[in-house]
Amino acid sequence: MSLEKLLFALLTAPVIAPVPTTVTHQVVAQAPAQQAPAPAAPAQAAPKAEAPKAAEAPKAAEKKMAPEVKDLVERMQAFYEKTQDFTSDFKQDYKYKALRRTQTSTGKVTYKKPGLMRWEYEKPSKRTFVLAGEKVYAYDPEAQTLSVGRIDTTQLSASVTFLFGQGKLADEFSISKGECKDCKGTLLVLDPLKADPRFRQVRLEVDPKTAQVLKSTVVDPDGSENTISFLGLKTNVGVAADSFKLNPPEGTRIDDFTKATRK
Repeated sequence: MSLEKLLFALLTAPVIAPVPTTVTHQVVAQAPAQQAPAPAAPAQAAPKAEAPKAAEAPKAAEKKMAPEVKDLVERMQAFYEKTQDFTSDFKQDYKYKALRRTQTSTGKVTYKKPGLMRWEYEKPSKRTFVLAGEKVYAYDPEAQTLSVGRIDTTQLSASVTFLFGQGKLADEFSISKGECKDCKGTLLVLDPLKADPRFRQVRLEVDPKTAQVLKSTVVDPDGSENTISFLGLKTNVGVAADSFKLNPPEGTRIDDFTKATRK
């Protein structure tokens, strides 16, 4: 699974503990598409026929939200815009639809503006993922490997960038209140305004008092669900930039895929 999914989950959101090929998948995803050459102009241009106007995609502004949903979304965005850093324990449940099983992982996530993020997985196995600018690092202490990849942060969905104080959720999603008997907060259901190959839906359980995200669920295209619960979240605690440095022990194999993509 890609780092993007981890980011989605962070509102998620960010990725998943069992990600042996995260970096290579991300590098391939960033390969630019080749453009077809423009056709040569004819010697004598035929009279121009007026092209029919394409139907315009519905604008986000036309998607009405219920007043209580709109208020909560705006307060949630404002909360993350003023959040400079945070730390939190997390519990992740990934439900594989095809396999009909759930994998549970636990650990700690640390975030600092602008764009520094660290996911420290403790169980079922130790792994570390770090996002620093446009580079992503995946460290597997058991395999003694450190993989380095690149991610185009300008292509991230608003479901990720709003966490950085940038994207607006209402610009990309139709947002409604969902039904949830077991929720501790208000469930917001985010359906993309345009089909997205990366995910089908995002669900956010939000504390109605603080506007913090308590739990996020990303529904994959195949119906699998990646849920992360944030436990004991603390904001603006003065996280140091050094918290995002990786210092693997001597003997660690380093696979730098950013060099492989350069021409």
